[in-house]
Amino acid sequence: MIVAPERIPVAGPSISDREVELVADAARNAWYKNHAEFNNRFERMLADYVGVNHAVSTPHCTAALHLALAALGVGPGDEVIAPDVTWIASVAPIVYVGAEPVLVDIDPVTWCLDPDAVERAIGPRTKAIIGVDLYGSTCDWVRLQDIADRHGLALIEDAAEALGSVHHGRRAGAFGRVSAFSFHGSKTVVTGEGGMLATNDKDLFDRVLFLRDHGRNPGDRFFLNTEIAFKYRMSSVQAALGVAQMERIDELIARKRAIFGWYRDRLSSLQGVALNAEPPDTQNSYWMVTAVLDPQIGLDKFQLMAKLDRRNIDSRPFFSPLSSLPAFEARPGAKRFLSANDKGQRVSKYGVNLPSGYNMTEEKVAIVASAFTEAISRAT
Repeated sequence: MIVAPERIPVAGPSISDREVELVADAARNAWYKNHAEFNNRFERMLADYVGVNHAVSTPHCTAALHLALAALGVGPGDEVIAPDVTWIASVAPIVYVGAEPVLVDIDPVTWCLDPDAVERAIGPRTKAIIGVDLYGSTCDWVRLQDIADRHGLALIEDAAEALGSVHHGRRAGAFGRVSAFSFHGSKTVVTGEGGMLATNDKDLFDRVLFLRDHGRNPGDRFFLNTEIAFKYRMSSVQAALGVAQMERIDELIARKRAIFGWYRDRLSSLQGVALNAEPPDTQNSYWMVTAVLDPQIGLDKFQLMAKLDRRNIDSRPFFSPLSSLPAFEARPGAKRFLSANDKGQRVSKYGVNLPSGYNMTEEKVAIVASAFTEAISRAT
């Protein structure tokens, strides 16, 4: 049995001396009149990279999505359409604002929101659509925008996992009315925890700035809050780390794509194994290398993970359908457009994320790929 000589983790960042330098600078100097220096730089760098006018740093992507929904006026009595197969953080903010999530199926190739399923789920209470760029793939944003425009809906892009991906010549995060990013320690760009909201809508941007600081206007020095709102700011130390990471963004994306290429060279010829897609007119940043097995192989994701674990290799399961989680048991309305035959059900059941951190070398990928091949061959 192939066993890695040391544990291979599933994810991890790339930290250079530049990150250490700027974080130390922020810890020493980002106070008093310089308190916002690194946040402003990080926000400008992200906005320029994505190709939008405005960006707002937040403590995490969940906060960015929460602020987006609140700023759009989504609330009790409203419904928001979102994918059934995603991390719960994409959908939880819908509940935070008192609205009802409506879960729909995903595309079996891109693993992102199925536009046909979205259209079928639109009703009189629908207020917005949240599309999730899953594992570096991108939604069909052209079709989703057309649907949103025809029905007068707000379109939100959850680009937490897709910084650096490109769809029809535009970078992930440039679609819809507003987008959100994550800088969790596992992501392509990291700040430890952290997020960003991005938009071209100046009015929405101003509303977000107001809501993220306890319902007061930027620069207010008298604490005359006019609404009860939120506390969603990023620290300067986190922002400094983000600045250093954004200085290296092209290098980081190239490394992610190289890691995926090493896996593709070794796994793409295996029968019954599908890796992350890159349809025409797109470029996948491949945040996480993901393999989905054909059911005929005879392994579900948890069985495959156990086999990899015995070979000293860490992995993660493809996100389970939210409709299957105990957290959604008491929300039958959220599941009314789903069925046991949904494409997302099969993809989710048989998908596993393979080690994709920046510590991966071609040699480590070869070990993982050999162990993966051995694990699935012994199941048949």
